[in-house]
Amino acid sequence: MKAFLLAGGQGTRLRPITDSVPKCLVPIRGRPLLDIWLDLCARSGITEILINLHAHSQTIEQYVRRTDSPVTVRLIHEARLLGSAGTLAANRAWIGADPTFWILYSDVLTNTNLRRMSEFHSAHGTLATLGLYQVPDPARCGVAVTDRNGVIIGFEEKPKTPRSNWAFSGLMVTGPELFDLIPPCIPADIAFHVLPRLLGKMRAFPIADYLLDIGTLPNYRKAQITWPGNGENPAAHRISSGEHI
Repeated sequence: MKAFLLAGGQGTRLRPITDSVPKCLVPIRGRPLLDIWLDLCARSGITEILINLHAHSQTIEQYVRRTDSPVTVRLIHEARLLGSAGTLAANRAWIGADPTFWILYSDVLTNTNLRRMSEFHSAHGTLATLGLYQVPDPARCGVAVTDRNGVIIGFEEKPKTPRSNWAFSGLMVTGPELFDLIPPCIPADIAFHVLPRLLGKMRAFPIADYLLDIGTLPNYRKAQITWPGNGENPAAHRISSGEHI
């Protein structure tokens, strides 16, 4: 299975750290976040990932080239940020005829079982499955409302009056039908422009495992204390080569 690992943001909320370090390479207890993601993808049955780059792109390219990655990595540089949904649309051909693929936000730190979420998606047959987790501050997140069957019937990004405390985790499984729902505007955002069009067509997957958006300095500091690890074994990395790094 393939996955988009979205990493094109400027990381402004993590300054001054991201003045010199790309957000996807910030260390979590001494290990780059990207390494944690590569291992999680490999253990979850994801074999290929596409990473979009913008800020510090050369640093990330150099890092990936000298790292033994357990999955095949394709790097796409965006001279102009396309937005999370714009990146998907621009790389539609990469998915090809694959019936399902992942969308992952690279500033999320998690050890959740992605394989279990993928199996849940396949079993229910909706257009998309969103990982949701409970947060204490839903007004700062994309908030979902579900019916009694777990179908998402409401979604609002950063609502002034949240209708629930279940937030979009940045983990999503979907299929190629999603591309037809992405508007042509640039930048195009998944939470603002796409998810509201999917109401009634996506199902919630509640996440109780460790999950933290490390995109702010308080959460980044929290991760250094609370991250339990995910049982990864860096020594087990395989070397990937060829056109796709």
